[in-house]
Amino acid sequence: MKSIWEATFENNVIRIENNWFSGERLFVNDKLQDYQINYFSAPILTGHLNNSKNEKLQIKANILQEFFRLDCILFINDEQVALKKVK
Repeated sequence: MKSIWEATFENNVIRIENNWFSGERLFVNDKLQDYQINYFSAPILTGHLNNSKNEKLQIKANILQEFFRLDCILFINDEQVALKKVK
């Protein structure tokens, strides 16, 4: 089963993918920034992006298992950003 979440932040497209067999991935503007395979612990993906002032902002994505579904929470510089599940 594959799940994909997306968000746009200051013209940057952030995509988080989860696949049961090939792991979790964090993409920023279609560039892979983090990759993990976790079978027993909740994955935390980290990365960065540059805002309109060319400041480097930290990204953190947590993928959570809730009974029979997955959920994802995205933070940019410690502030939660809304995600849309696209698959």
